[in-house]
Amino acid sequence: MASMKRLVVLVVAVMTTLAAAPLRAQSSDDGSLASFPSTLAPTGGDLSRFLPTDAFRDDGQRTMGAFGKNLGRNFVGVFAKGNLAPLLIGASLTGASSFLDRGVQARYGTSTGGLLASSGSTAGGPSVMLPLMGGLFLAGRVSHSGTFRAATYDMAQALIVNSTYTEIFKRAVRRERPDLSDNKSFPSGHASNAFALATVANAHFGLKVGIPAYLAAGAIGLARVDMNKHNLSDVVAGATLGYIVGRTVVKQDGGATRGRKTRFQLVPSAPPSGAGVGAGVSVGW
Repeated sequence: MASMKRLVVLVVAVMTTLAAAPLRAQSSDDGSLASFPSTLAPTGGDLSRFLPTDAFRDDGQRTMGAFGKNLGRNFVGVFAKGNLAPLLIGASLTGASSFLDRGVQARYGTSTGGLLASSGSTAGGPSVMLPLMGGLFLAGRVSHSGTFRAATYDMAQALIVNSTYTEIFKRAVRRERPDLSDNKSFPSGHASNAFALATVANAHFGLKVGIPAYLAAGAIGLARVDMNKHNLSDVVAGATLGYIVGRTVVKQDGGATRGRKTRFQLVPSAPPSGAGVGAGVSVGW
């Protein structure tokens, strides 16, 4: 019990790390605060810079207009051949962990609702995930950090796709929870959502954020076992689903950027004096 609760206590610290990392990423390359939006009143009645702008209009992919289309691509992309290896590995681990379900449940599944277990369980629930993701997504829309914008866009997509597939599995499998409260035990939605977001965070920010994010996701999953809401195999299955969804979203949403070709265009040009006409070259990528 003590070892389980020590894992769950990581949630609070890691959530703080995840919240702070995107803010640090918004500073400019020279260490100044020039990349933060100005809070000074606009001149000439121009309020446009105080309105949310779609910062991804240039990459042709992570746009609000393409949000629905990207969702569709991500729902289908989960079945890509590249996800076969993690699916097989995750399925094998889920099957192996099912043999440990009874022993783990007898030792840790106490349903005591202690502070640590309760905090970890709440952190991965919709009452926390939805407001957190909504706030991050809106912040990403007005942020000047490209990495933060991309990460929050992908996280929002991952949460929607993952939640949908998790619910489909729950209704199809109908496994009873250890506490007998309902038949939606498999897979763990808390674990799948946490691992989906952790996978996106790792892809965009690297291991400095990825490792704490995965530790937090694992702690959330184990908290659900400690709360007697899930078997160990439910958590492993949820982690597998979340990982697959997270990696799919990052790959699919970034596809247009990676596939873009460099374009050269000859355009008319004139000197500042206005005398004469010349030509210039426009390069786009």
